[in-house]
Amino acid sequence: MIALSTDCLLFRFTSGDCVPFSAEMISIELMGDTACWFDQDFVRQAARAVFHYFKHELGRQTVTVGEFASALEKVLRGFSLRTKPESSANSRGSVIESDLCQLACESGNGCELAFFPRLREELRQQLLQKPRVLRFRGLRGCVKQLTGARRWGTRCRDLETQILAYLHGCLDSETKPLEFSLVID
Repeated sequence: MIALSTDCLLFRFTSGDCVPFSAEMISIELMGDTACWFDQDFVRQAARAVFHYFKHELGRQTVTVGEFASALEKVLRGFSLRTKPESSANSRGSVIESDLCQLACESGNGCELAFFPRLREELRQQLLQKPRVLRFRGLRGCVKQLTGARRWGTRCRDLETQILAYLHGCLDSETKPLEFSLVID
């Protein structure tokens, strides 16, 4: 068995896969109204602090992506001076999840041509529920499924970037102000 590096944590995805990440490898995307509250460097430092908390304070070697996202959200909410009172946040919906692998599967043989319109429709349907947190899970598996790749490569990285940019574009095209956190893992 290969030993885990001392500066890594195993991140467990809902699919059951575990992937080792160091604090420097973690990339966080904030979208919607929350993207303007913090600069990218601040979010990166907050993610490192949450990483340190799980690794050194709790002594954990494995953490689920959901646990990490929840802890990071709690930290960022603590720093946000422009958030609404907690009671108004609780009156809105809670966490709504969509499985990107499922969307890719539903796209059938159309691959990317059918996937992107399906993704936009899923985003619109989820936004109608007015979530507090909108989570798209399974990005890595979805990309590998769409590209037909067994291992992560340049084509996978390019498609991942396209999917993230597409979601940014879809959210930007929404006419009303959006007040939710978007998590893509």
